[in-house]
Amino acid sequence: MPSRSRIFTGKTRLNIEKAVISLINSEKDLMSSRTINSPRAVGDAIQGLLESKFDKLLPKNILTEYNSAFARRSMADFAFTDNDGFYYVVDNKTHNLDTAFNMPNLTSVERLSRFYEDDSNYFTLLMVAYKVEGEKVDIKTCHFVPIEHLDWDCLTIGALGWGQIQIANSNNIRINQKQTRKDWMLQLCDTLAEFYPKEIEKITGRIKHFKKIRKHWEKHPNY
Repeated sequence: MPSRSRIFTGKTRLNIEKAVISLINSEKDLMSSRTINSPRAVGDAIQGLLESKFDKLLPKNILTEYNSAFARRSMADFAFTDNDGFYYVVDNKTHNLDTAFNMPNLTSVERLSRFYEDDSNYFTLLMVAYKVEGEKVDIKTCHFVPIEHLDWDCLTIGALGWGQIQIANSNNIRINQKQTRKDWMLQLCDTLAEFYPKEIEKITGRIKHFKKIRKHWEKHPNY
C-alpha cells in the first residue's frame, strides 16, 4: 500500500470535483419552487443524488467497495475503499453562497482521533457551494479533500461533547494540500490544549452561578 492516498493528488481530485459539479448541474428537476429556497431541502436533495451516483464519478478501476447505507448521526454520508486499501468516509456539505454566514459541524474531535488511529482511513469532505437561479441550483465550486487539507485558519472548535470541529465560515474555506496529517493532528492537539481550559473556566462560572440560585431557592417559600 502507498504511504498516502493517490486520489487527492494530481488530476484525480480535480476530475472528481468537476464530475460532481457536472452531475448536480445536469439534474434539471432536482428542486421545485416549494423547496428551492430551503437550504436543508437543497442539502438533502444533493446528498441523496450523490449517495446514489458518487461511485460512478470515481476513476475506473479505483473502487473496490462502496456503501451509502449509513445512520443519520454517522461520520459518513457514504464511503468507499480504493484498490490501494484506503478507506474513505465522505461527509457531504452544501453551502448557499447567497447567505452571509454558515458554520457547519464537521465531526467530533474524539471520534476523528479514534478514526485516524488507522493510517489507511480518510475522513473526507465533499463540499459544494451553490447559488439559486430561478428554480435551479447552480453549483459554483466543489472541494473534495481530507479534513487534514483544511487550513486551521478556517476552522474552529465548538463546545459540544469532547468538542466539534467546525468550519468557522463557509464563505472562507482555505485548502492546504501540502499539509500533512501529522502536522494537522498536532495542531488539533494544540488547539484543544487552549480550548479545554477556557471551557473549564466557563463551567466553573456556571457552577458558581447555580450555587447562588440554589441559595435563593433554599430561602424561598415552599408553594
